[in-house]
Amino acid sequence: MTQWYVKDLSKLTGVSVQTMHHYDRIGLLKPSVRLANGYRLYSEKDLLKLQQIIALKFFGFELSKIKFLLDREMDVRAHLEAQSGVLAEQAKTLLEASKTLDSIISDCGDSKSIPWEKVIQMIEVYTMTQAVEKTWVAKALNPDELKELAGFEASLNKRFSEKEKQALQQSWTDLVEEIQRNLDQDPSGPIGFELGKRCMDRINNMYTDKYAGLKKTIWEKGFMAGHSDISPEVVTWLDNAISAYYFGRIYSILDKAGSNPSPELAKEWQRLMTEMYGHEEGGKQEVIEAAKTDAKVSAAARTWLQQFKKP
Repeated sequence: MTQWYVKDLSKLTGVSVQTMHHYDRIGLLKPSVRLANGYRLYSEKDLLKLQQIIALKFFGFELSKIKFLLDREMDVRAHLEAQSGVLAEQAKTLLEASKTLDSIISDCGDSKSIPWEKVIQMIEVYTMTQAVEKTWVAKALNPDELKELAGFEASLNKRFSEKEKQALQQSWTDLVEEIQRNLDQDPSGPIGFELGKRCMDRINNMYTDKYAGLKKTIWEKGFMAGHSDISPEVVTWLDNAISAYYFGRIYSILDKAGSNPSPELAKEWQRLMTEMYGHEEGGKQEVIEAAKTDAKVSAAARTWLQQFKKP
């Protein structure tokens, strides 16, 4: 049976003598053979254990965890699977960080001047993305949408103080409670119109035109798909109330367009469409197409709408 002094095993495995002594001190790997003169040697079994330590350390396990696994002769497979997941997340994080650096380098151009303010903003968005991925929206949104949401969350931190954000959250809680008290009411009636307006005034104040598309995405993929923390009954009622609110505004503009169109009315229509759909043209064009067969819309209003139709 082959046996090794510490310096010989060090040369064989590439693990420094200092590291071998450290493993000995913490009880991770002690030489198992003691000679009559007091010298200690490592056995082939010790070599096998050292190889296991080297492998587990390479895969990111801490020494305390390695000792725990080897001392108890546990089935390491489950731990390797868990560590594989951890490493995959770390790789994803590093890749995103690399993309962020590439974007910063690109922004520098030939000036060699680092845009530190933008760097901080990008870091904030990146950090927010990591946090958002741990919430319910991660189940509903794709990676690009998650990044947009992270940018939106970062913008909220700049636009609103903590006290203002708490007030916004409280207004949402109050609104949900009021809807729950009115579930027996018609959401397309006066109460529904008022609550739909209150909801959208709050949401539009938060999202602004810049994130109008994201607002719609979160509502459809998150709330309507059952990923939110409010009941499906409340979501359905509110969705109908919001629809009634926006249809009311649409018909109000089209009624005026059918009788007395003006440049100001055209601007009002464009503001409404931007509020509803942001920069997404598909939704805006669907409204125009739907008006063609809507009995409530006059022929004059349908003609007026054609100026907003995209080829």
